[in-house]
Amino acid sequence: MNASDLDSAIFFTARRPRLQRIAYRMLGSVAEAEDVVQDAWLRWHGADREAVREPEAFLVRTVTRLCLDVLKSARVKREQYIGPWLPEPYIDPDDGIDDITLPLMLAMERLSPLERAAFLLHDVFDMEFDEVAEAIGREPAACRQLASRARAHVAQARPRFPVTHDRQQEIATAFFAASRSGDLAQLRQLLSNDVVFYGDGGGKRPAMLKAIFGQDKVLRMLQAFTSKGGWDAADVLRTATIDGLPGRITLEGDGMLQTTALDIDNGRITAIYVMRNPDKLGHLARAAHQVE
Repeated sequence: MNASDLDSAIFFTARRPRLQRIAYRMLGSVAEAEDVVQDAWLRWHGADREAVREPEAFLVRTVTRLCLDVLKSARVKREQYIGPWLPEPYIDPDDGIDDITLPLMLAMERLSPLERAAFLLHDVFDMEFDEVAEAIGREPAACRQLASRARAHVAQARPRFPVTHDRQQEIATAFFAASRSGDLAQLRQLLSNDVVFYGDGGGKRPAMLKAIFGQDKVLRMLQAFTSKGGWDAADVLRTATIDGLPGRITLEGDGMLQTTALDIDNGRITAIYVMRNPDKLGHLARAAHQVE
C-alpha cells in the first residue's frame, strides 16, 4: 500500500461510523448497512481520487445511492415477511447517535425511498439541501418537498410528552421486574391504555403473527407468558439503549438472544418491541456478553 492509498484508507476509516449510521437509518438492517459501506469502500478505493473534488460528499452520495438500490428489493421482501417486521436492533452508545428512535424508524417505512433519504440527510444528518440534492440526484427544491412530506408523515411517531432518560430507565426497570414476578397490578399501572406489543420472529422462532393492541390484551399475553415461566427462564445479559429506547438484551430458555425495547410517553409504556429473529441478532452476540 503506497502513501496515497494509506491516506485514502485513513480518510475512509474516519468517516466509516457516519456512513454506517446513514446506511443503517436508511435500511433498518445492520448487516445490509455493513455491506453497503463495504461496497462504498471498494468504489472509493477504485476511484480516481484526484478527480473527486469533495471526497466526503462522494462517499455520502455513494452510500445513499447504494441504499436506494437496496430499498427497491427490500420492500418486496418485507411484504412477504412472516409476522411484524422490526428493524434490526441497534445498541446506541452512551452518548447516543441521533434522535431517531425505533418508532420513528417504523414510521419511515411508510416513506418512499427518496423521501426517506431527503429526511434523514437533511433533518438528521444536518446536510444542506444542495448537498442532499447531489446525494440523491434531485433538484434542491424537490428535496425540500421530499423532506417536508416525510416530516409530516413521521410527526406522530415522536413522543407527545417525552420523559427524561433517567425516568425512562426507572419505568423500564419496573416493567421488567413486574413482568418477571407476574405483578399484573404493577404492569397495569405501567402500560398505557392503547399500548401495542410487537414481536418479530421472522418465521424463525415463535412470535406473535400480528401486533397486539390494547392494555387488556397485552396484559393477558404477558400473564400467559409468565405462567409458563418464560421470563424466569431468561437471563438478563445487559441493559441497553436500543434504537433510542430503554431495553434489555436477554438469553432465552432456548439459548437464543432476544432484545426488548420500550417506547415511553407521558410516563407510560406505549409500545413493547421484542426481537426474536436470529437473523437480526447475530451482530449483537459479542455486545450482549459484555455483561454490566
